[in-house]
Amino acid sequence: MHSRDLIEQYKGYVQNWRRYFHKHPELSNEEFETTKTLAKELESMGVEVHVDTERGIGLIGIIHGSKPGKAIALRADIDALPVHEYNAVDYKSEVEGKMHACGHDGHMAILLGAAKMLMSMKDRIEGDVYLAFQPAEETGAGAPDFIKFGDWYDKVDAIFGGHVWIDLPAGLISVEEGPRMAASSQITINVKGKQGHGAQPHQAIDAIVVASAIVMNLQTVVSRNVSALDSVVVTIGNIHSGSEWNVIPGEASLGGTVRFFDPNQEQYIIDTIRRIVEHTAEAYGATATLEYVKKVPPTINDPESSELAERVVIDTLGKDKLSKMRKVMPGEDFAWYLQDKQGCFAFIGIQNPDVEATYDHHNNRFNMDDTVLSAASAVYAEYAIQWLKENK
Repeated sequence: MHSRDLIEQYKGYVQNWRRYFHKHPELSNEEFETTKTLAKELESMGVEVHVDTERGIGLIGIIHGSKPGKAIALRADIDALPVHEYNAVDYKSEVEGKMHACGHDGHMAILLGAAKMLMSMKDRIEGDVYLAFQPAEETGAGAPDFIKFGDWYDKVDAIFGGHVWIDLPAGLISVEEGPRMAASSQITINVKGKQGHGAQPHQAIDAIVVASAIVMNLQTVVSRNVSALDSVVVTIGNIHSGSEWNVIPGEASLGGTVRFFDPNQEQYIIDTIRRIVEHTAEAYGATATLEYVKKVPPTINDPESSELAERVVIDTLGKDKLSKMRKVMPGEDFAWYLQDKQGCFAFIGIQNPDVEATYDHHNNRFNMDDTVLSAASAVYAEYAIQWLKENK
């Protein structure tokens, strides 16, 4: 039996689970009931289940094949976002202020579908398949924390995962090699000037003016310090300064993000930002410091894993379902797994105007065409089977 033969059989199963999880979202590091539900369902299939009992969130399922061999992991993230849902669907979130606005409900459903398929094809599995249901992806620290759970990460030789993607028409899948999602880092800039009376600015060092100048000068990080052939983003997302209408504030803080694909550029980008921040402040008689925190590295598919994934998509769904898609600037903590393991991260198309699945990820109207998810389950399952078969 081939995974493609099970797509229609499990179409309703996968769709129903996606909608169940959508109705019952839990935020990062709070996925207690989600974990219990996943564990119960996997155990009902006969899957060996290991829950992170220390934290009570996240689990590993293990499917042992009929023949010995290596091990591969299939990963799904399980956390939702603090977003109030505006969709008027019968599976709308039942938890006020929480919503699966990124698609992780779909990821869990896909992996449950893949587990069902794999359990019915154990005779084709030459090794072990680990099912990694990982919490807290949205924090960027979910994967590094989950790697520390048990010894599953040490035991697997490769890993495969994916993200439903609203910019890709429903049913298409992209598994291209190379950079797929950007590194994501957080920056905090603290400005110190001199507080004073709003009517006597000459006696103060205005932190708002300094912060504003820093924002404008940071625009040259990309436009004048990075090659136009490279993809880099520097965004300031917030400024906090002052509290009174007639007081010149002496302090300001700015928060933002940096995105890039080439790890070799990181230190240069940091040094450039720090130089601009410090020297701009100095020009106004103030001081400023930069705090830089790496959230996730870039997600980069290795050529061998992508080549296998392309063959699997074509063999399972047909050549017309294999799509090319440009790399994107959002980050993904799956990248941490790829630091030490070979693997592939797929984009799964879910866009369909007929079901109003057109709103961007993290939008309060985000939705997906979940009729195509069981096809993704088949790709996950078949990838695991083929990788084990070809890497004895």
